[in-house]
Amino acid sequence: MKHLPPLKALLAFDAAMKHNSFSAAAHELHVTPGAVGQQIQKLEEWLGMSLFIRSVRQVQPTLDALNYWAAIQPALQRIQQASNELRLRNVNEVWLSMPPTLAAKWFASRMGNFLSFRPDISLHLSASTVLVDFERDRVDLAIRYFDGKDPTLDSTLLHQDEARLYCSPEYARKLDLQRPEDLVRATLLNTTLLPHWQPWFKHYTQLTEAQIAAIPCQHFDQSILAIETARHGQGVILSSAVLTETERQNGSLCEPLELRLPLNKGYYLVHHRQIALRPAAAILKQWLIECAGANETFAPEA
Repeated sequence: MKHLPPLKALLAFDAAMKHNSFSAAAHELHVTPGAVGQQIQKLEEWLGMSLFIRSVRQVQPTLDALNYWAAIQPALQRIQQASNELRLRNVNEVWLSMPPTLAAKWFASRMGNFLSFRPDISLHLSASTVLVDFERDRVDLAIRYFDGKDPTLDSTLLHQDEARLYCSPEYARKLDLQRPEDLVRATLLNTTLLPHWQPWFKHYTQLTEAQIAAIPCQHFDQSILAIETARHGQGVILSSAVLTETERQNGSLCEPLELRLPLNKGYYLVHHRQIALRPAAAILKQWLIECAGANETFAPEA
């Protein structure tokens, strides 16, 4: 063991290299920047060389540091993975991440069914737009909105998306929305998730760029806010069927023009391809797939 470098120093070095900052590394490790600096100094003394060029406000890794980090980082990640897999192998808990609007609009009403199905499994749900890192974050499964193409992930398509136009029935009657061109009288509700008004108009109308640009438009970074705005009769939204299920069922939203824009993205259930799922996570994965397949919201409409 005398020939191994100090493990705490390696962890501090790894964090500093990832963030290119002693302060950010300290935040990750829940220590002070001075403690990070001391650990890296121990590693430098053990190696017999400097790993960082230090200045007043920043640190810059040397070429030796870059090469050393590239060599040891895969081993550190594998140690973390193997340790977590062994520690959590028989733990009846599962960590699931998904976008906030999907969590609120689709999963929340179904979560109780899973808990009734497997009351012995403790579910930890994270509703976030941040893409999880399966090698670093405590997440077993995630539902991600993308094209499904990632060689590091095992991806199962739950819902192939398309942009559909929704508004309240009162709003549709008030504006007499019968043709795509009638939307010049509307207020467009644009979301970060489906910012597709331009291609929708190009596909279904002969409106000019100037006519499209003249239509009032409000912008939302959260789909749930735009859906609520549409439900209250404040405009029309391009959204997904899976996100508007409740509103369509209770009649607070309708689809006045069934002119749907196909998209190359969808909701995929994903996990790391090289990390075996623990039993609890495998059960949740199968339940989500079956739940999606049995739900008409996810199934293609005739």
